[in-house]
Amino acid sequence: MKTICVYSASSDVIPAEYMDVASDLGRQMARRGYTLIYGGGAIGLMGAVARAVHDEGGTVVGVIPEFMLDWGVAYENSDELIVTRDMRERKATMESMSDAFIALPGGFGTLEEMLEIITLKQLGRHSKPIAFLNALGFYDCLHSTFEHMYAERFAKPEYRDLYRFSPDAADVLWYVETYQPTEQPGKLFQRNG
Repeated sequence: MKTICVYSASSDVIPAEYMDVASDLGRQMARRGYTLIYGGGAIGLMGAVARAVHDEGGTVVGVIPEFMLDWGVAYENSDELIVTRDMRERKATMESMSDAFIALPGGFGTLEEMLEIITLKQLGRHSKPIAFLNALGFYDCLHSTFEHMYAERFAKPEYRDLYRFSPDAADVLWYVETYQPTEQPGKLFQRNG
């Protein structure tokens, strides 16, 4: 396993504690020899994780859609900056280049990207590790929502094996490094009676 895709916030107005979490993840990834695959931004947690990877001598590959490049938010120091036509191509490129997926705290885009990766794994399209870095309890409510889906039978409880909620960078990287794929049940429930 050589590359980790990190999805994260692109906002600079979030609390500084989250920036520290992103920097810690970036440093630990670089120290362990992982290449960062990410959305190519220089701002928010995106920028923090990329700069931290570089500060420790690691490699950064940014993937950014053309319209965002025009906004002037790209991390120009990326070792490689891939420009895509649109968001769909960006996501497909990041997915194909990555051996694992981690979500730092983020907004709608981060959630959308992670839920697509979980869904693709659920459908048997890949068997790569997926984890939410639940720093400062950021993803506690999402975890509760997932548990509610299981309780109400909108998803099978076995799908808990599709992902992990990790409290910090050390735990999330431990999970990535020790991950063993499990066989997943078919997607649809059997009708009883």
